[in-house]
Amino acid sequence: MNAIQRIQPEEVFALPGLHAGVRVGELVGVGDFRAQAEQVFENLGAVLAERGSGFDRIMKLSAFFVDISRDLQVYREVRDQYIAAEHAPASTAVQVAKLFHPSVWIEVEAVAACAP
Repeated sequence: MNAIQRIQPEEVFALPGLHAGVRVGELVGVGDFRAQAEQVFENLGAVLAERGSGFDRIMKLSAFFVDISRDLQVYREVRDQYIAAEHAPASTAVQVAKLFHPSVWIEVEAVAACAP
């Protein structure tokens, strides 16, 4: 996704480097799971870099798929381009009925060690 706008309403408690929400623009990879997975990891890399961290500091990944049997292998291929085997985090892969938009086929959550 592009055209990212970070949202921090005055009435919501603020911490340095964190935002209450993020508004994004155009969806990348409509109809193309690989493109969506690559964008997920590009976005994740940007967030990690912003906090002075990297893919080697991810402790846990949770991936949510709308069609795990179709997309799991491609996800693994893309993930492995970003995360070296020796830094593989604990991982969970789950199939869900749907995500927030019908054209979105993957969502990934990550827990990483970052600088304070």
